Amino acid sequence: MPSSGAGGRSSRSAIGADTASGHHFLTIHEYSCTKDLLTGEKISSRPFTVGGHRWRIDYYPNGIDLAVADYVSFCLILDEDVPAAVKAKYSFCLTGEAEKRQAAGLSSAFLNTFTSRKGGTFNWFTAFIKRSVLQSSKNLENDSFTVRCDVMVVHGYHAADGAAGFVSVPSCDLRRDLGELLRTERGADVVFEVGGETVAAHRCVLAARSSVFAAQLFGPMKEGKADGSVVRVEDMEAEVFKALLCFAYTGSLPEMRKEDEDVTCQHLLVAADRFDMGRLKLICEEKLCEYIDVGTAATILALAEQHRCEGLKKACFDFLAAPGNLTAVAATDGIQHLSVSCPSLMVKLVAMSPVHLLSDA
Repeated sequence: MPSSGAGGRSSRSAIGADTASGHHFLTIHEYSCTKDLLTGEKISSRPFTVGGHRWRIDYYPNGIDLAVADYVSFCLILDEDVPAAVKAKYSFCLTGEAEKRQAAGLSSAFLNTFTSRKGGTFNWFTAFIKRSVLQSSKNLENDSFTVRCDVMVVHGYHAADGAAGFVSVPSCDLRRDLGELLRTERGADVVFEVGGETVAAHRCVLAARSSVFAAQLFGPMKEGKADGSVVRVEDMEAEVFKALLCFAYTGSLPEMRKEDEDVTCQHLLVAADRFDMGRLKLICEEKLCEYIDVGTAATILALAEQHRCEGLKKACFDFLAAPGNLTAVAATDGIQHLSVSCPSLMVKLVAMSPVHLLSDA
């Protein structure tokens, strides 16, 4: 018979949220030029994805309305039509010292409801910083500043029972352990020569992550045999190959300098396509969508065409369809590369230009 009273059995349960988080950096160049906009006038960022939803940020250099006309305002926009409301937390900060406090800022943020564009109310805004404070801040450098927007999407809620209240299970540390295996080269059984450097790795890990590595290292024509010979990787920089290996072991990219990220992602996309690493290729494709501008559009479009990146190609055409962008891109050196490498795309671009701006390319 079950015991009862003070000596009886106890049980516990817990309720938690299923969430997905991410962040987006938005840099405002030529800030002083944007101050000419009236209160309520905005400039929109390129779209980005967090938690399976597409978002954008609207920038109001003189506030979103008269009540915050002395402030710089930012709006987080749900940039898609959805069948049901999306619940999410968000927070903005200037990059730098404030960024270190970002996690705490997101945890204390309100949970907002974003509805479909068809529903009317689909954004939430913040009076981010007083213009006078920004203009005297060290974060405004060379007439530019960068904000970081953190977003946490709540997909739903779940209940847990039993030992959840007594046993705390840590998160999986497989990524950390495999990353350490790559760093220390412990047990490595293959050596690559790339860009004048040698890099040691583990055949089984690479073969499990890439069909190309599997064929190269275990197929009939396998390279890097027991006689000590190395596998030579042609036409690739050493740092790009190391980033490829980092992703193969950990599923994440190494830290990159912000000013080099666009070029690195271009080279890494080519490498991912070459070694049949589909998820890495898509990550690079998504990142490059954020770097499409007048100076890069032609080069990125050529890359997207050559490596069958349909999403990236659509993003380029979307940028070129905006008034004035095609005219500006037609004057860059990149258009010459595009005309030689992808002549079929030039036909589409000429058709988009009402005055055939590209006829001489």
